Amino acid sequence: MVRTFLTLAALSCVAAACVCVGKARQTSYAVSTERDLIFSHRKHLQRPGTGCADCHELALMSTSAAETLVPLERTCLRCHNGARAPQDCALCHKAPDRARSTAPERRSFRFNHKLHLGFGNIAPALARAVDSGRYLGLPGDMRRHLNSDNPCLACHRGVAETDLATSQHLPRMADCLVCHSKVDPPFSCTYCHTEDARLKPASHTSGFVDLHSNHRAVP
Repeated sequence: MVRTFLTLAALSCVAAACVCVGKARQTSYAVSTERDLIFSHRKHLQRPGTGCADCHELALMSTSAAETLVPLERTCLRCHNGARAPQDCALCHKAPDRARSTAPERRSFRFNHKLHLGFGNIAPALARAVDSGRYLGLPGDMRRHLNSDNPCLACHRGVAETDLATSQHLPRMADCLVCHSKVDPPFSCTYCHTEDARLKPASHTSGFVDLHSNHRAVP
């Protein structure tokens, strides 16, 4: 009887844990302290001639994913009222008394914005991969986002249609593999992922093989 009770209790805990994990995977968090700012990516990118690098100018020289690319205050003041804004913090900050400098974020991957931006707009390469069936992920509606002249939107798709950028707007691994196709884990994972990254896959199905290897699974 005691053994049966303990077994049922253990199964209940496992089920609860699965529910929590499932909910966590459906949640998309803001990727920076921008959620504390009064700011809309959508409205700013609607301005003719405005590109992401006009504000995220630090990205042009960034060589590490750990670097903070949130625009500096002086960048905002180039367009916004430089006389009034420093006197009225609530124009930009939701909670001025709790405003803090943005600390570097710990990332589990390696990325060089400066290098990749030097290649120009990769949207045509992504579009060709989707159209030809070589894209190794589920493209969904990504094809409609690949007609922009803004090179950043090829990887950060959907940012121009939202106010707050979240983890949903980060590139997928399948995006990287369109160009970086000469990889064959497990030996090359650390080329892109830091050694302490949690890389445990959800499963090792044929889809996993397709996504993580040069060798497409045979049905």
